[in-house]
Amino acid sequence: MDGGALYSIGDLARRTGLTVKTIRFYSDRGIVTPTDRSPAGHRRYDIEAAARLDLVCTLRDLGLGLAMIRKVVDRELSLTEVAATHAEALATQISALRLRRAVLTAVAERGATPEEMDLMHKLAKLSENERRRLVDDFLDAVFGGLGADPHFTGIRRSMTPELPDDPGTEQVRAWVELAELSQDPDFRARVRRTAEDHANERPEGGIAVPRRDIVAAVRDQVRPAMEVGIAPTSPEADPIVSALTAHYAGVVGLPGDVELRRRLLARLETANDPRRQRYLELLAVVNGWPAPEDLTPVLDWSIQALRPQTPPSQTPPSQTPPSQTPPSQTPPSQTPPSPAPGDR
Repeated sequence: MDGGALYSIGDLARRTGLTVKTIRFYSDRGIVTPTDRSPAGHRRYDIEAAARLDLVCTLRDLGLGLAMIRKVVDRELSLTEVAATHAEALATQISALRLRRAVLTAVAERGATPEEMDLMHKLAKLSENERRRLVDDFLDAVFGGLGADPHFTGIRRSMTPELPDDPGTEQVRAWVELAELSQDPDFRARVRRTAEDHANERPEGGIAVPRRDIVAAVRDQVRPAMEVGIAPTSPEADPIVSALTAHYAGVVGLPGDVELRRRLLARLETANDPRRQRYLELLAVVNGWPAPEDLTPVLDWSIQALRPQTPPSQTPPSQTPPSQTPPSQTPPSQTPPSPAPGDR
């Protein structure tokens, strides 16, 4: 086009590929105003107006609205500012699409019901702040009110899922399952009980200092036995049970008697919940951590070894005194004697 020439709407339509109606629409709204009009009243545009129309087409292709386009072409906003804003909006849209794709993939693989799909979709669409509130609610239910033990700060942090800004499909699916699991009341109660047991595992009056979880200590003592093939119910397992009991007695400051073995057994049975292991596996996926060690075999071995040496608590049956039947009542198991003749 000649820089000094004026062009009709038809010329611009042929140049840009837009319809005459579209160019007229932009013209009527003052986005691409005509430079002049012909004697017959037809609009005429110069080369600057044509360049302006090219910019409008480009911004529309990028998805900008008319209000934003008007600010750009009127130079109320720089193209750099608009590009940055639009890039951020596109990033949000892309993230939302990835979440949606992950949910649909999970539904396809799990065969979820409509109710489950709705829940999964809602969980996946949570904002970062909403996800944080959901996680904090779970962790508060587990660790709230357990005192100022600094050890729990680290434990809580290690159990906190943090979905990245640009998560992969596996991370989203893991997050959805983890969020569902964290809302399970029974699972919450189990994890809370484990936290309470851990909080109580110190000698009475002892100072709260960082200490190893008893499950980790059990692993270190039991795994070597498992590696050499010692069966948990064999006589060779007895020294290991004794060592476990002695270690736990030192942790809690109590005698290593039968009652302490019952306490240790209950502690390990609570920890040996498959949902706990699943939570840790999902947490590793969400946070991009290495897969956690599966301690289920170690806990199974320890529980099988402890049970034969840990008789159940014998609660004596309540002694109910024989019922005293008032004189006016006759016990149902007795037949009243016949009255003597003189009593008739």
